[in-house]
Amino acid sequence: MSIEIVHQPDDSRYALLEGGDVVSVLDYALRDGAISFTHTFTRPSHRGRGLAADLVRFAVDDVEASSARRVVPMCWYVADWFDAHPERAGLLTR
Repeated sequence: MSIEIVHQPDDSRYALLEGGDVVSVLDYALRDGAISFTHTFTRPSHRGRGLAADLVRFAVDDVEASSARRVVPMCWYVADWFDAHPERAGLLTR
């Protein structure tokens, strides 16, 4: 099945779709020049395939390319992703 990752600003989230179905989401809130990634969820039946990591990478790349916002990793998964990718730490703020 085909995978597509999209930004859904009206829903304040990024979504990963497989075959047109949403299987993973990354919710966010915008605050004071920052984007707080607040929650990551992947359907249990789709876990263990690296989909959430792909979704976070897409979102971080999009934020970096399209804005001057800094990232606040409020979600443990996003914080762990940044720990695994220290080269991206320059995007972080509190």
